[in-house]
Amino acid sequence: MKVLVTGVTGQLGYDVARELEKRHIEYKGTGSREMDISDAEAVKRVITEYHPDAIIHCAAYTAVDKAEDDYGRAMDVNAKGTLAIAKAAKEIDAKMLYISTDYVFNGQGTEPFTVDAATAPLNVYGLTKLFGEEAVQLELSKYFIVRISWVFGKNGNNFIKTMLRLGQTHEELTVVSDQWGSPTYTADLAPLLCDMISTDAYGIYHATNEGITNWAEFAAYIMEQAHLSCKVRPIPSSDYPTRAVRPLNSRLDKSSLYKAGFRRLPDWKDALRRYLKEIGAPGG
Repeated sequence: MKVLVTGVTGQLGYDVARELEKRHIEYKGTGSREMDISDAEAVKRVITEYHPDAIIHCAAYTAVDKAEDDYGRAMDVNAKGTLAIAKAAKEIDAKMLYISTDYVFNGQGTEPFTVDAATAPLNVYGLTKLFGEEAVQLELSKYFIVRISWVFGKNGNNFIKTMLRLGQTHEELTVVSDQWGSPTYTADLAPLLCDMISTDAYGIYHATNEGITNWAEFAAYIMEQAHLSCKVRPIPSSDYPTRAVRPLNSRLDKSSLYKAGFRRLPDWKDALRRYLKEIGAPGG
């Protein structure tokens, strides 16, 4: 099997490439230099020349707040770019795995969103990622759409790294406590994605580490595990306005994953402890 991985310089793409190497699976990793996914001709050329059996599409425009004022670029990457990849995949009969997000939902209520729940994005980022989902479904029958949330990995910036940095210079931090969801460790997710593309269990899935938390609780556990004395004071989202509206409920129902025979990812607290060791953080 030959696999093309987009966004190989990002958090998830980096770990997917590492997992493919570990499994001795041939792959080609692309960043924006190797393949500008907003350039349909470049996408077609690279994919046709490499002719992979499967494409794991991790590349995305992920600057959530910036996207509110940069709609065109977010659309070019997340929607039009994904459409170009799907069309190229169709021409060579390759499977495609598209990474999507909890942000395609309206973030209301307290129940986990099922894979077939109604979509209603609250912000531009979520809308463009939903358009990407629709492009994949329009063009292909051999596809996986995997929605994830609260991502952290070794290669890139994330909430944990921010908390570790601020926790060393602040006595107290205020963090929102009314946004609920599940963190996703890319080193745990990558093996699942590699398992998935070796099957024909096509469809939409939700994949995160097990357990539910909120950002303040998450931050407090980071401080505890890193042996930092910084206190975390919970606040409501209304006290921390952002350019893009964030969902209060990012809980994702993962039952379709288990029904298809795919394994559960470890609990998020276990994932955090292993991540701190991986990045050499205090307490890791």
